[in-house]
Amino acid sequence: MCVGLSAKVIKVRDDGTALVEATGARREVSAELIDDLEPGDYVMVHAGSAIARITDDDQDETDGLLEGLL
Repeated sequence: MCVGLSAKVIKVRDDGTALVEATGARREVSAELIDDLEPGDYVMVHAGSAIARITDDDQDETDGLLEGLL
């Protein structure tokens, strides 16, 4: 089973990486798969890569599901 984590983009760097924040932790991920990524966007992160842009509603739903599991 593969699990993706939703995260908010904090900063996009010129080297193809982005600083994201998820569940209170910040980490660097590859942002090469998503065009025109901007700070404030939400993304799905899997295996160290931002793999898809998601909506604010998707983010809220994912947070609710994770809280229910914890």
